[in-house]
Amino acid sequence: MLEVNSAAPSFTLKGSDGKEHSLRDFKGKYLVLYFYPRDDTMGCTIEAKGFTAKLEEIRKLGADVVGVSNDDLASHDKFCNKYGLRVLLLSDTKNKVIKAYEAYGNKGVFGWGTIRKTYVIGRDGKILKVYNRVQPVGHEKEVISFLKDVSS
Repeated sequence: MLEVNSAAPSFTLKGSDGKEHSLRDFKGKYLVLYFYPRDDTMGCTIEAKGFTAKLEEIRKLGADVVGVSNDDLASHDKFCNKYGLRVLLLSDTKNKVIKAYEAYGNKGVFGWGTIRKTYVIGRDGKILKVYNRVQPVGHEKEVISFLKDVSS
């Protein structure tokens, strides 16, 4: 079970910017790694737009924001273009990283799939905070509040 102070699982996935990204690329920064079920659905759009709106504030706190779903890169591209999203989205079509971060499970009436979950990973690659069963509205604000506490 992934908990605070445990090492974040390593990953390498292709991103919405056309490049491969690995956990080690973010060493020395805080990383807000959020998992979401599906591009261009209501809750996922609210969450991505919230992080995009606050991206500069988050970066000033020494953090990057990265979203992960099992949508392919074409879907990410369409999603980013439709809403002007500036957060990096990674594609995990095989659910390997999603499962490694324990963001895959039973969603009740929606069956099995990606669960909305966020990790704040420290500069050293260790997990600082876990948000389980995230509510998309205002989630970026609670993440910013946490980042302000740890970066001060």
